[in-house]
Amino acid sequence: MALSTVRHNHFLATREPGLNRFNMVRAQHHHVLLDHPKTKTPNRATRLAESLSHVLHLHIDPTSHKNLDLLSVHEEKHSTPTMSPRENISQKWREIQGYHNWEDILDPLQPWLRREIVKYGEFAQATYDAFDYDSFSEYCGSCRYNQNKLFEKLGLTRNSYTVTRYIYAMSHIELPRWLERSHVADTWSKDSNWIGFVAVSDDDETRRIGRRDIVVAWRGTVAPCEWYEDFQRKLDPIGHGDAKVEHGFLSIYKSKSETTRYNKSSASDQVMKEVTKLVNFYKGKKGEEVSLTITGHSLGGALALINAYEVATTFLDLPVSVISFGAPRVGNIAFKDELHQMGVKLLRVVVKQDWVPKMPGLLFNEKLKMFDEITGLEWVYTHVGAELALDVHSSPYLKGGMNLSGFHSLETYLHLIDGYLSHETPFRSEARRDIALVNKSCDMLVDELRIPHCWYQLANKGLVCNAHGRWVKPKRDNDDIPSHASEVFNAGLGVVM
Repeated sequence: MALSTVRHNHFLATREPGLNRFNMVRAQHHHVLLDHPKTKTPNRATRLAESLSHVLHLHIDPTSHKNLDLLSVHEEKHSTPTMSPRENISQKWREIQGYHNWEDILDPLQPWLRREIVKYGEFAQATYDAFDYDSFSEYCGSCRYNQNKLFEKLGLTRNSYTVTRYIYAMSHIELPRWLERSHVADTWSKDSNWIGFVAVSDDDETRRIGRRDIVVAWRGTVAPCEWYEDFQRKLDPIGHGDAKVEHGFLSIYKSKSETTRYNKSSASDQVMKEVTKLVNFYKGKKGEEVSLTITGHSLGGALALINAYEVATTFLDLPVSVISFGAPRVGNIAFKDELHQMGVKLLRVVVKQDWVPKMPGLLFNEKLKMFDEITGLEWVYTHVGAELALDVHSSPYLKGGMNLSGFHSLETYLHLIDGYLSHETPFRSEARRDIALVNKSCDMLVDELRIPHCWYQLANKGLVCNAHGRWVKPKRDNDDIPSHASEVFNAGLGVVM
C-alpha cells in the first residue's frame, strides 16, 4: 500500500505580539501519513532527483506548501510600492562594502544592506533581461538596447546609475550554451557575446551612498546543468604566485582575436580600461571617494571574482567588493589567500538547494584544507569570502520538490533576499519586491498565485503586424544596433560630461 501525505494548517488560537496575518498563514505544517490505494510510488526520475539531492545536500522538500490565503495576501500588495524608500546610507557605506566582512549585519540582515544587495542583484539580472536569445535574429547574442536606454527599458533608472560601457567576450574553448549564436548568415558577430556592462552612480546617488560607486555587472548562465561538465577539469595560473583559477572561466575573461570585431581586446582589457578611466576621472581629477562593486550571477559571479583579483592588483588603494549570486567555486586556496591579502571583500549569496555553488569541487574543496600538508592538493577548489545562505523552504510562495533551474534562477534569489530577516525567523511579511518576477523564466511559484511560468518574453515572440496585416520580424532601431565604434565614443563622452 502506497503512502500519501495530508497537510494540516494549525493556526494559533491567540495572537502573540508581532504575529500578523502573514505569519498565521505561514504557520507550521504538520505531516500525517495515511495509507492511500491511489497514490503512486515515485517514478525513476523522482528517485534520481532525490538521490542527487542527498549527495549534494540540497535540502529538498518533496512536498509543496499549499496556503489557501496566499492569493489574497499577494493581491493586497498589488497597489503597494515594490521597494522601500531609499534612506541616506552615506555613513554606512564601508559596512555595506564589507569593510568588516559583514560581521553582525547578515543575521539578522540589516534592511539597508538588504536593499543594496537587491540593487546589485538587479544589475546582474539586467544582463539577462536585455540579452537577445533569439537564434533567428541577426543580433542574437547582443544586448537588445543601446547603453543609453538600458536602464530606462528595464525600469532601473530609479537606481540612479549611468551605463558607461558594454563588455563583450569570446572563448577559445567550446562551452555549451554559453555563447549564443545566430542561425542567420549575416550576423552582427560570429564570435562574441554581450557579457555585461560598467556603470557609475550619478551625483544624487553618490551623495546618498557616501561615495562614487563604479559597478561592473557580469552576465551568467541560466542552464547550469549544461556547462557543469566543461567547468571542472583544469586550473590555470593567474598572477605571479601560486594562485590558480578554473580554465573555462579564465578563457572567457581573457580571450581575444584580431579577426573579430568586438573582441580585438578581451573582456578583461575592456573592463580594466573603463574602470581605469573612471577612477582617474572621479578619484584622480575630482578628488572623490570612489569604490568598485562587481556583481554577477552563476558564471557571472565567477567572472566577477577574477575581475576583482585583476583590479586589486592594479589599484592598491581602491575599495573592491564583490556581491555574487549562485556562483561556483573559482580557484584554489592560494587564489583565496591572495584575494584576502589584497583586501578584496566578497559576499556570496547562495540558496541551499542550488547545486551550482557546490561546484566544481564536490568532493575536493575547502573542507580538505586541514589535510593540505598531507595531500599537497594545491589544485583543490575553494570558496572565498562571507556567505549569506538562503532557503527555498522559507518562502510560502515557492513550490517544494526538485526544480534545479528554479533553485538557480536569480529572480528566486532576489525574492528570498527580499523576504529574509534571519535564519530563525519566517519570511518577512513586509517584503515588497514583486512576487510575479520569480516566474520570469521558471516555474517556482505555487499554483494558487495564478502566475504563469516563464512569462517573460517579447510580445508575440518579437513579431509585429505591419500595415498590410502581415506578421513580420521588425528591424531594430538604428540606436540599438550593436556598433563598437559608437559605444566607445558614447562611453568617453559620458565621462567628459
